[in-house]
Formats: sequence, structure tokens, C-alpha cells
Amino acid sequence: MASKPRVKVPKTASAGEVITIKTLISHNMESGQRKDKDGNLIPRQIINKFTAEFNGAPVFSADMHGAISANPYMEFTAKVNESGTFKFTWVDDDGSVYEDTSEIAVS
Repeated sequence: MASKPRVKVPKTASAGEVITIKTLISHNMESGQRKDKDGNLIPRQIINKFTAEFNGAPVFSADMHGAISANPYMEFTAKVNESGTFKFTWVDDDGSVYEDTSEIAVS
């Protein structure tokens, strides 16, 4: 199970500026390859998909697999030409979806 995601997006930018966006979600990311104390495989449960949209348009996406570390951190850049809203979505193997948004003002 994951906790509330954290995102860092600049509050303001100039038109056409390339900004850096950072995201982190706390999640144990069980690979499905470890065994419990009784020798049974622990089922895989990872964040398997991350997407970022700006004003409804895709900006960045990543498919994650069993080798991803716990608490996945994503850092990427995006060029902003207008004010708007970034929407971030993380999808868990169990079907859980975690979302966060962040506003940016462009001048």
C-alpha cells in the first residue's frame, strides 16, 4: 500500500521555459521473488505505471517492473507555454490508483 504521493513543481515559470518536476511515492514495492518466513512466495505488488499530464495532454509516462526500487522517485523536465495543471497518476498492481495535481502560473 502506498502513502500520499509528493510532487514538486515550480509555482511560476516563463513562457517556453523548461522546468524540472520531481515526484515521490512511498510504497514497499514487493517484487514477487522473495519468500516469507514459511518459504512461500510473497505476491508481487508494485507501482506498475506512472503518468504525468499537463492540461490533459501527456507529458511523461513510465512502465515499472519488478526491479524498481521501493519508494519510486521520478524526475523529468517539461516545457510549459501556458498556465495550467499537472496531473500525476500512479497505478498499483492491486488496481489502486494514486493521484496528485499541481498548478503552475506562466507569464
